[in-house]
This record gives sequence, C-alpha cells and structure tokens, in this order.
Amino acid sequence: MSNGVYDTAMIPRHPFGLPLGSVRAFMSLLICGFFWMILLWPDSTTAKPLLGHFFLLAMVLMAFSSAPTVQAVGDSALLPWVLRVIFVGGSVAVVGYTLYKDPALFSARMTPDVAEFRDWWGPLMAITAAGFAAGLLMRVILGRHNVVFQTLRSWLGLIGMIMLVLEFALFMMFVSTEPGKTDGFMHIWQAVEVGVVASYFGSRT
Repeated sequence: MSNGVYDTAMIPRHPFGLPLGSVRAFMSLLICGFFWMILLWPDSTTAKPLLGHFFLLAMVLMAFSSAPTVQAVGDSALLPWVLRVIFVGGSVAVVGYTLYKDPALFSARMTPDVAEFRDWWGPLMAITAAGFAAGLLMRVILGRHNVVFQTLRSWLGLIGMIMLVLEFALFMMFVSTEPGKTDGFMHIWQAVEVGVVASYFGSRT
C-alpha cells in the first residue's frame, strides 16, 4: 500500500477471479462427491473407486487443513468456507447413512483392490509427489505475482476440475463393463488427473 492506496500489481490474481481457496474447495467437493456416488450407488455389486482417487482424497485433507485467508481488497473467504461446510456435512451424512444401511458394503466399497494397490501404489505416490513438487517449484521460480505463473496455475485448476467432472461420466459409462476391460485407460486417466491436481495444490502452497 502506498499513500493509502493498494498496489494492485502486487496482489496475486486468484484463478477465475474467485476468492482464495475456492478452486481447491471446488476440487475437494468433486473428489468427495465421487466417493459419495460410489457409496450411494444402488447396484448391489461392489463398485469401487480406483486407487488414484484415494490419493486425490489426500488433497482434500490438505485443502481442509489450510484455512482460507483474505489477501485482496474486497476478497472474501465466504465461498471457500461454504464449500467446505457442504463437503464436510455431505461426507458425514453419506458415510453415516451407508454405515447404518450396510456396514459390510461400505467396507467393501471403501477398501482398495489388493492387486491394484500392489501394482499402482508406487507409481501413484511418485506422480503425486512429482506433481506437487512441480507446482511448488513453478511458484518459487516464477514467483506468485508472475503473469505466466498465474496463467499456468489457472490452466492447471481448469484442467483438473474438468477431469474430475468427466470422471463421474466415465464411472457411469464403465461401471457395468466387464471388470478389467477398461482398467488400462482408467489408470492412465487417473495418473494424469492425480498429477494435474497435485500440481495445482503444490502451486497454491
């Protein structure tokens, strides 16, 4: 601030002009929403989220542990907190309902596949760490006020949210498909998705 006037050039521009923390909150809501869909799926078969979605859930915990702050004049933390209340309240309601209705099915749907865990735990952990580190390094090297950095960060947020939304459609398309037939495509999809979301979260630390 100079002579009582804020230097707007020194105020980081948040993606899409939303308050700080909003994109992370939207991503968190989409990630939690996918688990809600799995738990509430009406079919008696054991629909499971792929292992990559459990890594995405770790991003939700990071978002929840990072309280939104107000950095810009007129900026508000209301939207991020409203979204947090929705996904926390929704998660409590869905988990409570499914545990009451069928604890065994809840456990089956929330337990990762053993073979998938064996084959993909290492690669997904590496992708998550590399993506987060890449986003963090991009911010450190370019600087949070850099226009190129802000543009790249916005693109990461947009691509991440699009992939998370499309995953709902992919699940509904493939849930009735023969097990194993679409695993290759979905694992590659989730590997890219995890990398993009982790990079965005890294750029926001």
